[in-house]
Amino acid sequence: MAKTARGDQADSTQPPVGRQERAQYEAVPASAPALTPVEDRQWAFMAHCGGILGFIPSLIIYLVFRERGPFTAQESKEALNFTVPPTIVAAVANIMAVLLAGVAPLAGTVFAFLAVGIWIFLTVYSVIAAVQVNRGQPYRYLWSLRLMH
Repeated sequence: MAKTARGDQADSTQPPVGRQERAQYEAVPASAPALTPVEDRQWAFMAHCGGILGFIPSLIIYLVFRERGPFTAQESKEALNFTVPPTIVAAVANIMAVLLAGVAPLAGTVFAFLAVGIWIFLTVYSVIAAVQVNRGQPYRYLWSLRLMH
């Protein structure tokens, strides 16, 4: 804190009285810059890797980067189309497993194994797609509903 002429301590974060400083702000671009080819391939790769966690990562990547990179737009949409139905089925299977665990443990176990099997299926095919996309080649899943065109 700096002392004033009266001996009081002034707040050092405030500009001195009588000397007003203007804040300088830079303009924010209206749209985000396009992705470089390396970034485009990287985000497409991440969209497929996100399939391990379900459809949420590919949905976020699609919504954020679809207008910034054509390869990312194409591959995140492909990953999204592939991961939505199995993720929903796995979520329902997990809910059924929890609900049936106390009533019918065998049925709950079956639903739990179904959810794990779906997760393994998503993981294997997401990794296969991610490896191919990381090489710069587009990937098309064999078993995919074309929900988004």
